[in-house]
Amino acid sequence: MTGLSTMRRDVAALAAADPRLDPGGPVMIESLDPGFPGMIHLILGQQVSIEAADAMYAGLKALGPVTPDVILSLDDATLRSRGFTRLKAEYARALAGAVRAGLDLIAVGELDSDTAITELTKVRGVGRWTAECYLLFSAGHRDVFPAGDLALRVGWQEIARLEAPPAEDELRTFAAAWAPRRSAAAHLIWHHYLRTRNRR
Repeated sequence: MTGLSTMRRDVAALAAADPRLDPGGPVMIESLDPGFPGMIHLILGQQVSIEAADAMYAGLKALGPVTPDVILSLDDATLRSRGFTRLKAEYARALAGAVRAGLDLIAVGELDSDTAITELTKVRGVGRWTAECYLLFSAGHRDVFPAGDLALRVGWQEIARLEAPPAEDELRTFAAAWAPRRSAAAHLIWHHYLRTRNRR
């Protein structure tokens, strides 16, 4: 696990080592709520923009604390009104059920990344991207890189001036060179991706 100060040092070290990663200004280090709320935020964020996920999560939080009992108490129409598709509602309920049955998301977040990913992806609807983003944004892992993320693939394509976005496996292999600071590398590439689009 790593704190904000360590992450900022990692960002600065990577930018100094590779001018292509120079952020050109301050980098916002994003974080999500720990535990169950953070995972629900990420389930809402599957295959949608950051802005859309944040808006849907804010709408859900307006109903009260984001807990397994609350998720399981909400009917389909209420979940739909907060941005849950049918599948995302099923995934959220599966996660709530797993937590009720004993899954401790905080404790899982303290495991090494590979073990944590294995445990998290046992839950229906939690794939590698969701698990890696949970470790990065909610559990504060220092060396996680969600290579399947489209924004990371497109961002690296632009930074490295590639003809097309790299495949997930290609980017994951390349990212190994950034260990043990791969979380900082992800923040830098996301920063580039968002900054270039805000200029358009």
